[in-house]
Amino acid sequence: MRRLWPTTVRARATVGASLVVAAALAVASFALLRLLEADLLRNAERDARQQAVTVAGLAASGQLDRMRAPLDGVDFVQVVNARGRVLRATPNLTGVPPLAPVRPVRPGTALHTWRIRPLGGEHRLRVVELTTDTPQGIVTVFVGTSLRDVDAADDTTAAALAVGGPLLLATVALVTWRVTGRALAPVEAIRAEVAEITDRDLHRRVPVPPTRDEVARLALTMNATLDRLESSGIRHRRFIADASHELRSPVTVLRTQLEVALAVRDPELWPELIGGALEDVERLQHLCADLLLLARLDAAQPMASTRLDLGAVVRDVVGTRSGDRVPVRQRPAEGVWVEGGELWLARVVTNLLDNAQRFADRRVELVLRSTADGRGGRTAVLEVLDDGPGVPAEDRERIFERFTRLDDSRSRDHGGAGLGLAIARDLAAHHGGTLTAEEAPVGARLVLRLPSPGPPTP
Repeated sequence: MRRLWPTTVRARATVGASLVVAAALAVASFALLRLLEADLLRNAERDARQQAVTVAGLAASGQLDRMRAPLDGVDFVQVVNARGRVLRATPNLTGVPPLAPVRPVRPGTALHTWRIRPLGGEHRLRVVELTTDTPQGIVTVFVGTSLRDVDAADDTTAAALAVGGPLLLATVALVTWRVTGRALAPVEAIRAEVAEITDRDLHRRVPVPPTRDEVARLALTMNATLDRLESSGIRHRRFIADASHELRSPVTVLRTQLEVALAVRDPELWPELIGGALEDVERLQHLCADLLLLARLDAAQPMASTRLDLGAVVRDVVGTRSGDRVPVRQRPAEGVWVEGGELWLARVVTNLLDNAQRFADRRVELVLRSTADGRGGRTAVLEVLDDGPGVPAEDRERIFERFTRLDDSRSRDHGGAGLGLAIARDLAAHHGGTLTAEEAPVGARLVLRLPSPGPPTP
């Protein structure tokens, strides 16, 4: 059955609609035939019952000899006594024995539908059998009416349904096929366009139909996805180029220092040359660690998450920074709880402080507080401020891009590769928070906001 079932949406829709219409037609046709037959049968029975009552009244009054020709719609009349003797009958039943061999013993009315041929026909008859008391005893009156019109109407209706049903079914299948084909044409155009897009053609977009239906929304969603893929590809290529450049510079310097050390024969100069080489090796090590961390963040690898006191994390980070050029003044609030990984949050604080230390003149300040978020919850807010040159308003988003330096020569002298703030923002996003550069009276002001679910339950 699975192999026989259509595989395309268009064919499945057509077959499904056809099956539903076919079932509905079958039920409706059966009901129509039954209702039509019941109505015609009721009309025929009414005439026969009226004739039977009339003849039974004549028999009860002893006036059967006054019986006249039957009413319109009545085919025959036969009156039989309790001994089975025919007392009266219409001319078309002359010489015909009693229609029912068993005689009733008490008055009453019975209805029968017989297929008999007292009139030489093949049609059915509806017979009303009415038994009544007379001065001569019990008499039974048989009045029959032909169901020729009922059978003819049934046959005509059945033939019309047999011809019209398949035509209607074929029309439904054709219309469904055409309508679904026209509805799915934009989907096929989208599929064909997407099939031709390669990693070098991410600038292409799928056609958006003028309708405002689900297909149009699908096309818009697909184009938005292609926008993200194109942006991701651009960032990936830029990242590779910047990483190659950043790795090439220390590698080149390291090779030069090693070549000089190899060429110099004076052992007194070797410690200085080796010390410079070790500094470049350390720079390479930090850069490779940052690149590895960014790769893990881009892959959205899961991290262990626990309920943490952010104030304790801040104090631990500041406590290990005894060799900072500018002492850090901290004002951490107590009981500011967040959900996340302790190592990652410590890395965010470290990167923010490293950035402030590179550009600060005489002041680096760290402020931690908890504020209401306007939705009944709390938000942990961590601010790192310095009195350096600050960040221009037009560059407050660009500083979070990878390998971005506003002052390239100065940042390189201070050992920055332009990855610290990018890593901090990615880690903040992984914790459901944000990291932004905001207006400050003097210097730079970086603000980290994280959801604060409250203290852990005991």
